[in-house]
Amino acid sequence: MSSAHEANIAARGKSFSLKAILNNAGIGLALLLVIAFFSVTTEHFLSSNNITNILTQITINLILAVGMTFVILIGGIDLSVGSVMAFAAVVAGKAITLPGLGVTELILLACLAGVLAGLVCGILNGVLSAYWSLPSFIITLGMLNIARGAALQISGAQTIYSFPFVFEEFGSKLIYGVPVVFLLALLLVLIAWFVLNRTVFGRLIYGIGNNEEAVRLAGHPVFWYKVAAFTICGLTAGIAAIVYMARLSIASPIAGIGFELNAIAAVIIGGTSLSGGRGSVIGTLLGAFIIGVLANGLILIGLSDFMRQMITGVVIIIAVILDHYRARLSAS
Repeated sequence: MSSAHEANIAARGKSFSLKAILNNAGIGLALLLVIAFFSVTTEHFLSSNNITNILTQITINLILAVGMTFVILIGGIDLSVGSVMAFAAVVAGKAITLPGLGVTELILLACLAGVLAGLVCGILNGVLSAYWSLPSFIITLGMLNIARGAALQISGAQTIYSFPFVFEEFGSKLIYGVPVVFLLALLLVLIAWFVLNRTVFGRLIYGIGNNEEAVRLAGHPVFWYKVAAFTICGLTAGIAAIVYMARLSIASPIAGIGFELNAIAAVIIGGTSLSGGRGSVIGTLLGAFIIGVLANGLILIGLSDFMRQMITGVVIIIAVILDHYRARLSAS
């Protein structure tokens, strides 16, 4: 790779960082306004217990959204993460209930099995969509059904439970009122931020979303970068499965229905463009917070499930419209 091309990539990475800061400032302001609104209209919104509840509730969506950010940045989409999470949870649930092993061995085996199950699904999504240049929407829609069917088949359509106490305790453990599972999600956000903003791999993920052909002509293996993005998404689905099991003490084959839509919503509300090439995992974090705070606050003011769904849908549409105008301003 030429020094001029390296300088171009570095400059583009700095440009993305500046745009990300400006976009996230607006998203952060929106989050503060939502928090202020519910603080005034509800009595217990800012109580320590409710804040802990919000952090716990957004954890799984945040983990899934971190992986989804990589896929959307390359101009793709992954509709299978909810089903992959259920599949990984069932695989991990089967592993953690095996007889004849100690508690530590069972927990390690379950975590490894669940993460590997997610990885395999992510690799398949990436290879199938990148090798044949097929729309990721179609490939991951197929994987949605494959993973869900596999989860039902492996579990016999039965919920798996009776996990070791230490494993269940991890899902409810707090450190100064902050759930440990949320800290895990936050760690994933920081790792993703570093990868996207401080590595050549991350800059090329942005580059593929902006101009895939230019990245290919520069001599970079676009195929493997695409596979890597989907693999990361599968990895986070596997991690989300472990967190889900620890939180609820079950592994259900019907878990995760609709979770892919919440993850996509967090990414889009966070300012990542559906067309790829623009966005930030910090924006995804803020987007997940907006969805979580909105859902929690609407419950506290007594709105029905139907009204909550409608309002969340309106927020998503507004985010997409704003993304459209951001794209036009960037192009001008």
